[in-house]
Amino acid sequence: MDKVTELAKMIDHSLLHPTMTDEDLYQGCLLAKKYNVATVCIKPYAIKEALEWLRGSDVLVCAVIGFPQGNSTTAVKVFETEQACIDGAQEIDMVVNIGKVLGEDWAYVEEEIAAIVAVTKKHKAALKVIFENDFLPDDQFKIKLCEICSKLKVEFVKTSTGYGFVKGGDGKYSYEGATEHDLVLMRIHAAPEVQIKAAGGVRTLDDLLKVKALGVTRVGATATAAMLEEAKKRFGGETPDTAFLNTQVKGGY
Repeated sequence: MDKVTELAKMIDHSLLHPTMTDEDLYQGCLLAKKYNVATVCIKPYAIKEALEWLRGSDVLVCAVIGFPQGNSTTAVKVFETEQACIDGAQEIDMVVNIGKVLGEDWAYVEEEIAAIVAVTKKHKAALKVIFENDFLPDDQFKIKLCEICSKLKVEFVKTSTGYGFVKGGDGKYSYEGATEHDLVLMRIHAAPEVQIKAAGGVRTLDDLLKVKALGVTRVGATATAAMLEEAKKRFGGETPDTAFLNTQVKGGY
């Protein structure tokens, strides 16, 4: 596998903004197919269409569940997951019940994730569990979620939805997404076989290389074309990891 393809296969091309039309989703799938990314992360109603649009490629379809707030009942999330898998989704990104996490109702949280795992395992789909770290003020919440997800043998733990905006004292909303601190924390506390997905804030090739160096194997991104075009320009005989280290020496991150 060449190095640009290696980086492309880290990317879930995100097609989740609520204003995206069917034409936007179609064009996004064509872009994902062109760059041969890992998946398109798409709205559940468009799974079947995405499979058609991606026909002839090995780009997979990923659907979101309980997205973006995680507030649906467990039964609804299970139904959503089952339907998504029946429709052909090969990967599932689910949002935890954030209020239950903050309330430390760990039995509920574990039972809900386990119920989703049962469906994804049955359909041989990969499960990514979204923590929404911007809403979690203490590392202990993230550590506990990593421990639960490791116990349940999910395939990925994921930082964010990309839509977890926090209202500040000035009334304005802000968002950090995938921070270096959280990615390191999650890599340390998740089992070695559980992969890490970074979402929110990975917009440039240097961002992608930085999170890769931290142990991330998948990212959610909308700036796919820009990152991979830059990768094509930058890499001659260098590997991505070597190139990243060189940017460190030259005054990058």
